[in-house]
Amino acid sequence: MNSDSSPAFIDFEASSLDLIASYPIEVGVCMPNGSLHSWLIRPHVLWQDWSESAETIHGISRARLEQEGTPVGEVARALNRLLPEQIFCDAWTFDSFWLHRLFRAAGETPEFQLESVSMLLNPAQVRQWSGTRQQVIADLGLPVHRAANDALILHKTWERVICLGEAAVR
Repeated sequence: MNSDSSPAFIDFEASSLDLIASYPIEVGVCMPNGSLHSWLIRPHVLWQDWSESAETIHGISRARLEQEGTPVGEVARALNRLLPEQIFCDAWTFDSFWLHRLFRAAGETPEFQLESVSMLLNPAQVRQWSGTRQQVIADLGLPVHRAANDALILHKTWERVICLGEAAVR
């Protein structure tokens, strides 16, 4: 499979799953060639939401974000420099919200379009996705709910689902 035909994937971790108050705390990208990029995001001054249960899941403290996080403007500009015209995610409602919250806080405009991974798949591939994703997670043995790992899981799941489809056609 050549990397020119592979999509790029993005994943966000967030302060909570509250679609009114939450904000992105980490973004990870897996490029078509499989290379990974990620940033911890320093909370914007207006971002106050925090969920202890979300912290338990992703393992990133607000104090760590304050100390090690990259300012929102730097993250937004880095994404614009790095990403191709289209990038894909597996939770479009949440990921698009957090993407736009990041760019709005940075005073920037995304120079790429975010789409759902389902747009890349036919109905048979959509049915295979969840089971294949679980197998990829087991095979990679990586912690989930970290943005770069989750973007890599999307990339590897897409490769397997596409390869399974190609094998079935042969």
